[in-house]
Amino acid sequence: MADVHTLGGNAVSIYSRGPHIRATMRVTTGTLLLLTVTCLLWYARACEPNQTQNGCKIYGTECTCGFGCKTEFIYRTRRACLSALRERSSNICYRQPCVRGICIQTVQEPGYACKCEGTGYYGQRCEKACPTVPVRGLVFPHECVVI
Repeated sequence: MADVHTLGGNAVSIYSRGPHIRATMRVTTGTLLLLTVTCLLWYARACEPNQTQNGCKIYGTECTCGFGCKTEFIYRTRRACLSALRERSSNICYRQPCVRGICIQTVQEPGYACKCEGTGYYGQRCEKACPTVPVRGLVFPHECVVI
């Protein structure tokens, strides 16, 4: 069964089958451009230029090294990251604080961040279900936007 709603010239289709719901959106070129620019600006401003570094982070059960924000790539070397990984008790992500999504250890309190994208949930611990029906005035969390 599909319900079709129109929002600002954009068609939103909501399909439901049993406990599963799928929403699709047919957007105008202007809306797509605005959404793309918004996402790029959000991504580009993830951290200030003077707050970036080459480093490593614990991602799940592995050390991943690359370039990014100091708050995310908290280990200066792969060796330091692997040492922290061996001492899993020092990794707050080992305690699985995220209800859903992927946990990434950070320097800032509470010591972790949950990456909820693609789970259908948002919130500090990916504990809040994404809205399924658009509501006027409601701002969708970026984790809930499916492109």
